[in-house]
Amino acid sequence: MDAIESAAEFTLPQVYKRHIFACFTQRPPNHPRGSCGSLGGQPLWERLGAKLETEGLMGQVGLTGSGCLGFCSAGPLMVVYPEGVWYRPKTAEDVDEIVETHMKTGKLVERLVIVPQR
Repeated sequence: MDAIESAAEFTLPQVYKRHIFACFTQRPPNHPRGSCGSLGGQPLWERLGAKLETEGLMGQVGLTGSGCLGFCSAGPLMVVYPEGVWYRPKTAEDVDEIVETHMKTGKLVERLVIVPQR
């Protein structure tokens, strides 16, 4: 049996309705690439986790801390799957709005959506 055949026999269930990946990279101050951590990501992601928990969404929405998402100076960044939507929240209120609007109703928070481009 080759790897493709064995992979086809093992399927993962869809665990979450949505899955958020939030960048926790922390580079030193004045690093030329910047980082989501140095741009205030940590307290926002803590708020996001707490908000998901208080709203009873932890079984429906996964939150995974990630390394660099590749657009360091644009942070703090998070990406939501399966939609593949990128957000750039700057305040606790932004995080709350993402949870209330996107995570609960599926509607995008357009003012916070960014489209990364290389």
